Amino acid sequence: MTQTSLPPLIQEPQSHQFSQPESPQPSLWWADFRQEVTALTTRLFIQLRRRPTTLIAGVLQPLMWLLLFGALFSGLPKGLVGDGQTYVQFLAAGIIVFTAFSSALNSGLPMLFDREFGFLNRILVAPLVSRFSIIAASAIFIIALSMVQTLAIVSVSGLMGAGLPSLSGLAVMALILMLLIVDFTMLSLGLAFAMPGHQEMLAFIFLVNLPLMFSSTALAPLAFMPTWLQWIASLNPLSWAIEPIRYVYSHSTWAWDSVVFTAPWGNMTISNAAIALLGFGIFVSIFIRGTLRRGIA
Repeated sequence: MTQTSLPPLIQEPQSHQFSQPESPQPSLWWADFRQEVTALTTRLFIQLRRRPTTLIAGVLQPLMWLLLFGALFSGLPKGLVGDGQTYVQFLAAGIIVFTAFSSALNSGLPMLFDREFGFLNRILVAPLVSRFSIIAASAIFIIALSMVQTLAIVSVSGLMGAGLPSLSGLAVMALILMLLIVDFTMLSLGLAFAMPGHQEMLAFIFLVNLPLMFSSTALAPLAFMPTWLQWIASLNPLSWAIEPIRYVYSHSTWAWDSVVFTAPWGNMTISNAAIALLGFGIFVSIFIRGTLRRGIA
């Protein structure tokens, strides 16, 4: 009898060479990051569309400030707040900056509510290429909202006789506002992760909102203040944003080395103000880095 050889039941495993996973290419990483930021920003705009009263109130409130304070101090002697400058023109810059500052300071509240209601955990378990997209989306949303408010204030102040800044002046205004918004948006998001709840966050906002405004040059020039308040106002980040915008409002031509105000410690130029806002943002980012890392870990 002939015996047929059967194939072995257990075959020798073939040797395979497993390659290490390749790191994503920068172009692919950037595309994914942009997609994440777009999705998170779109979510914020959808919330705004569902609650349009937030945008309406955000536009009407600074216009009411402009109209009421402009009418209240309309009888001031000419030149009291600056050479050839009306109080409406003087006030418009302060209202623009204070409105952007208030929006940025409140930007952490939606994140805080997401944290309290558990939606933030759903975002954090998603396969994000970078959780910095959460911060970037909030900053983009606040910048867009503030630009709408700024256009409304500039238009109404122009109708009230304040005039309009030049195109280059509008570019400086946009740059200064973006620096200010990013600074205080980062601070607000850091506080949103540091505060135990939204009540504490709202209490902090109410505590610092108006004092920061009245200790700046939003409503009165630096020369009107006592010396101790001049020091505080000249070191206030709101003043660093107000004075360059106020300068381009009243000057059709400007330069980066144009002096926007004289502080007790020296002169502040447009470039100095932009650098100071950038430095303040770097300080805030370092200050809240640990809190944000723990919050979105």
